[in-house]
Amino acid sequence: MDVNVLKSSKDEMDVELENLAIAELLRVYLNKDSSVTFAVWRRDHPSEKPVLVVKTKGKTVKKAMSDAIALITKNLDKVESDFKKIH
Repeated sequence: MDVNVLKSSKDEMDVELENLAIAELLRVYLNKDSSVTFAVWRRDHPSEKPVLVVKTKGKTVKKAMSDAIALITKNLDKVESDFKKIH
């Protein structure tokens, strides 16, 4: 998956993603983090890639993103494990 960092600082980042579903999933998980003050995606036109905008306080954006991805991975692994148990 291509990720293009458009803007980056310690507490703010704009990231262009390939996929709207991934942008929405990250937005949801980032907003669960109390140190994330703002997480939203935007897309100027439906033919353009979504841009995830994240702002934090008390934690770097990179750490918040890493934590969100780790939690997503953990939850997906649980779903996979539960699914395998029923088959």
